[in-house]
Amino acid sequence: MPKQHAHLLLFLKGSENEVYRPDATIGNAMSLDESDNAFQTLTPEIRAIMGVFALYWKLDDSIEKMNDDPKLTKMECRMIIWLERPSRMGLLAQMMLAVPSTVTATADSLEAQGYVQRSRDPQDRRAWLLELTESGWKRRHEMEHLASEMFRDSSGLNDEETLIFSELAGKVYDNVLRTGVPEGLKTCN
Repeated sequence: MPKQHAHLLLFLKGSENEVYRPDATIGNAMSLDESDNAFQTLTPEIRAIMGVFALYWKLDDSIEKMNDDPKLTKMECRMIIWLERPSRMGLLAQMMLAVPSTVTATADSLEAQGYVQRSRDPQDRRAWLLELTESGWKRRHEMEHLASEMFRDSSGLNDEETLIFSELAGKVYDNVLRTGVPEGLKTCN
């Protein structure tokens, strides 16, 4: 069984207090072969959910390990990635699936660190846009490079599989924005 299925054992046989260790025998833990077979007997939907959870946990751990110079919060990292172009704060909140107050606090912190700046929206002088500074763009490019490496290492997908996965993930993301986010986030302007 590949290491990314470690959390499946927790889901199938463990408890929240147990930790799966692939090289140790703890109680009645499944062998790698048993767990791989158990994974294959699950429905495609459950396998997809478990795969997404495992990938999320692996990437979350990897992001924590790479983010140390200077230390940015996860929300700050997400905002830097989302700021591909100047954006209004409300739209940014929707894209990041976050409440507007969190986005404002994150923007304040990134602005103090010199990664973002606010400017008036030329199409609506009452509104403000948030955009990356030169150092923000530099940090974003570093993060993109590291994220690509982390994704490939964590997922085990090749270039073609990554493209297919990204298209499917984009479809899921769009559906969640359209139908699954909390009501308060759907109305952010």
